[in-house]
Amino acid sequence: MTVAVARVTLVLAAAQSLKDKRSVVKRLKDLVRQKFNVSIAEVEAHDTWNRAVLGLTLVGSDRRFAESAIDEVLRFVRDHADVAKDEHELQDFGGGALNGPDFTHWEG
Repeated sequence: MTVAVARVTLVLAAAQSLKDKRSVVKRLKDLVRQKFNVSIAEVEAHDTWNRAVLGLTLVGSDRRFAESAIDEVLRFVRDHADVAKDEHELQDFGGGALNGPDFTHWEG
């Protein structure tokens, strides 16, 4: 299992208020959700009207799928918004066991 996580910083030059920003961000999030099976949320810069930071995540059965899927989502976002910066990372979990310092609390 591979988890892909991406962070995208948007520049909202046309936004003149937080209301404008929220409208643009909501429209983009809705478009991404309609086209892809990913989770997306605004994760930073909530009170900054000309910038938005979105977090995206998806889970895939293998690394190649997760990487190509997150790349496709990022391309879509770049085509529909002015992206200042994007970054992503993949985390593999093998053998069905969640071993690691962050996942020990999941074990019963």
